[in-house]
Amino acid sequence: MRILGLETSCDETGVAIFDTRRGLLAHALFSQVDIHVEYGGVVPELASRDHVRKALPLVQQVMQDAATTPEELDGIAYTAGPGLVGALMVGATLAQTLAWSWNIPALGVHHMEGHLLAPMLEDEHPQYPFVALLVSGGHTQLVRVDGIGQYRLLGESLDDAAGEAFDKAAKMLGLPYPGGPHIARLAESGDAARFDFPRPMVNRPGLDFSFSGLKTFTLNTVNACRDETGLTDQDKCDIARAFEEAVVATLVIKCRRALEQEGLSTLVMAGGVSANRNLRAQLQAALAKLGARVFYPAPQFCTDNGAMIAYAGAQRLAAGQMDGPATTVRPRWPMTELAPL
Repeated sequence: MRILGLETSCDETGVAIFDTRRGLLAHALFSQVDIHVEYGGVVPELASRDHVRKALPLVQQVMQDAATTPEELDGIAYTAGPGLVGALMVGATLAQTLAWSWNIPALGVHHMEGHLLAPMLEDEHPQYPFVALLVSGGHTQLVRVDGIGQYRLLGESLDDAAGEAFDKAAKMLGLPYPGGPHIARLAESGDAARFDFPRPMVNRPGLDFSFSGLKTFTLNTVNACRDETGLTDQDKCDIARAFEEAVVATLVIKCRRALEQEGLSTLVMAGGVSANRNLRAQLQAALAKLGARVFYPAPQFCTDNGAMIAYAGAQRLAAGQMDGPATTVRPRWPMTELAPL
């Protein structure tokens, strides 16, 4: 089965073709970061407009790269939610139009299910059941996964997602959007012993997250440095290091707790923040002590991409799921509502 995947949920246009026998045949991505950076975050109207401009040329490029004609496709998968409603509608209407004109089925895919299944694109991938840490700009969740569509939410952020917290901490330090890579770059030169930031909600039971207090602590530290001697470059590096260490330590503690609670030995980490090298290293070390393993996507598939949507769509289309004639998107869509396969 050969599936075309379209990802347009936020500020990246991703297109890919996945074949259930041959694997990933081709993928392409256009990032809108340069467009949104001057606004300090994603502007929904600009995101939708750029998806309109880029989606079809990327489809043509990927079809050519994969040496695939419309007659060789068995279906189209697109992101139906959650995400920005205008951006979702661009992908949904394009997918439905192409599916109708090529006489093949289309299926709306859950964005976070795509992230969760992205490690399955790798040669060495996890086996069910496992615990998944979905950590991105818009989501921070711990989920027990017993199979495709068999999800049980263990914990989630009560306020900002981890990626969103990185963006806001970066803004406090005068760094551009997106904040995660810039914080990580500064943290490499930071003194880990200078500041000790709190690890939110690790001293209470449960697997929920909260990063609002950590943001406040970061802002107070920035203001204290500015009032004392002016905010120096080294101050920024030290604060970035302390902030990153606090987020990473919090995620590691919660992941370890989730595995112990569920009696499992496999963790999957996906989403944009999963590309953070410090997080990967500390998780690897912590889980090794438990005799557990961690799996994550290749770096190019950590952020939003068409390959994960094509893969997730292929699994559900192969099971006989498909959309009707109506075009429907869901900006808010709990993953636990998905039907099991």
